[in-house]
Amino acid sequence: MADEYQMNDYFIVKAEEDGVNVIGMTRGAETKFNHLEKLDKGEIMIAQFTEHTAAVKIRGKATVHTKYGDISSE
Repeated sequence: MADEYQMNDYFIVKAEEDGVNVIGMTRGAETKFNHLEKLDKGEIMIAQFTEHTAAVKIRGKATVHTKYGDISSE
């Protein structure tokens, strides 16, 4: 199963202001936070979903780049 997740596409989060939080959330019966990164303006984070991370929550002004396009938070 781990090999399946290594093949997933990556996405990029670019902070448009200081203090952007990128929060990884778990899979399973209960959704829980499993990882937190704090980015400052101009910093980027390259990430992908895994067998443990099913969702990502972003707090703050950021742009997310995926193969499907770009989206900005407000």
